[in-house]
Amino acid sequence: MLFKRKCKITFIRHGATINTEENRFFDDENYPAINANGKYEMEKISQWVYNKGLKIDKIYASSALRTVQSAQILSDVCEHDFEILPDLSNRKAGEWSGLSFEEITVKYPNLLDKFHEDPENFCPKGAESLDTFNKRVDKVLNKIIADNLHKRLIIVTHGEVIQAAVANALNIPHSSQFKLYVPTGSATQISYFEDFASLVYYSYIPI
Repeated sequence: MLFKRKCKITFIRHGATINTEENRFFDDENYPAINANGKYEMEKISQWVYNKGLKIDKIYASSALRTVQSAQILSDVCEHDFEILPDLSNRKAGEWSGLSFEEITVKYPNLLDKFHEDPENFCPKGAESLDTFNKRVDKVLNKIIADNLHKRLIIVTHGEVIQAAVANALNIPHSSQFKLYVPTGSATQISYFEDFASLVYYSYIPI
């Protein structure tokens, strides 16, 4: 049986920053930049894409500094321009932006309890709920797919965006998508068909 593929998207998480190891809620678009390790990660994954000879019709990038810097490295290696997608920004963290779970436990202990009770709908002041975020990501990706039928795309973006894309594609409960570990500088590929989506590979890091 033949399935009509609508679009194939390779998601690449941006290179490492100074916040990578601290697992912080972070939605700042202008900070931080990728660090030396992040540049190395992006050079390695970009060279893998180039050496593999992947057909690329378009490269997109989320609008944050760290994703744009990462996309620029990919663009230089693959000699292919990229477009910025402002609507594919990271999940808004509101008053929790910049804080780790440990810091939130001290500063907002009662709110953290509410977060654990209803992770899909609860959000701190000025933030974006997980449910709202996933719907936003799904809407943006559906438009990208509709605008690029039968094409192969690369999207350089955030770990949370990739988690949402995989959860939406595979019908994983949103409350469990945080268990999907997405390393910096890794590649995840999803094929989108008429009635379903298939995860081709996940969080691949070249040796």
